[in-house]
Amino acid sequence: MRKPNERKPLVKHIYTADPSAHVFNGKIYIYPSHDLERDVPDDDNGDQYMMEDYHILSMDDLDSECVDNGCALHQDDVPWVKNQMWAPDAVCVNGKYYLVFPAKDKDGVFHIGVASSDSPVGPFKPQDNYIEGSYSIDPAVLQDDDGRLYCYYGGLWGGQLEMWQSGSFDPDAHRPEGDEEAIGPMFAEFAPSMDKFITEPKHLQILDENGAPLKAGDEDRRYFEGPWMHKFNGKYYLSYSTGTTHYICYAEGTSPEGPFTYKGRIMEPVLGWTTHHSIVQIDGEWYLFYHDCELSGGVTHERCVKYTKLDIAQDGTIKTIQPYE
Repeated sequence: MRKPNERKPLVKHIYTADPSAHVFNGKIYIYPSHDLERDVPDDDNGDQYMMEDYHILSMDDLDSECVDNGCALHQDDVPWVKNQMWAPDAVCVNGKYYLVFPAKDKDGVFHIGVASSDSPVGPFKPQDNYIEGSYSIDPAVLQDDDGRLYCYYGGLWGGQLEMWQSGSFDPDAHRPEGDEEAIGPMFAEFAPSMDKFITEPKHLQILDENGAPLKAGDEDRRYFEGPWMHKFNGKYYLSYSTGTTHYICYAEGTSPEGPFTYKGRIMEPVLGWTTHHSIVQIDGEWYLFYHDCELSGGVTHERCVKYTKLDIAQDGTIKTIQPYE
């Protein structure tokens, strides 16, 4: 039996997307991007996604009202940011809360920034510059059992991930296609101070059932954007969006830096072009937070955050969700 709020928009007064959900001090906090109503055409670069700030949502439990805690960080407060504050994540380290977010710099290049607060809902004070060596979008932070902090990030097309294949930004870089090896998400370890990477960023490999890297043309399985990492029974599970085919998929590994073996789909397509999620354990059960475009009737850049229960077997297998059944 579903909970009263399950698979329903958690808030309706603003558009929200890309939810990163966490439990801090027994309470549920959701870190989404904040979609704005803009009468602009869609394009492959994502220019229609003109988010300017972050609103942190919170719930006492899954049956309670979801509260919007107001603006926690605005692009005008971040010295290096020009625009497009996209999907964020958050982590608590030694009692301090860190908002990890992507945005475009003054030259229109995506990087990852960090802001801190004594409260999980902010307001957050940004660091003066982005994390050196970071690029692209969709950061997700795993705080491992030993306390180490791992950042997963990267998105194709408008997320600019392919544009860094040479080691520097090239907007005309070749996009891998067909039987060329697909580009995986990025991986780096944060310093405990959350102000720098202490390992060189590298691409993660996602392998097929035969141990071969997924191909760029395998759009049903290859990585596109929106990485998330959770642990289950000692193994690491990388989940992500396939973008063009609109699936949320997952892959399994024994190390936080991979390689990962493709295992299957978590969710079939939702209403809208993008799909972006997080996976969190609440009161001993697992849940998927995600978005669709129900509130706007399908406008791709006017989305709403939802959640649903996740069925994970003891061997880590995740049952595929049909979002509208």
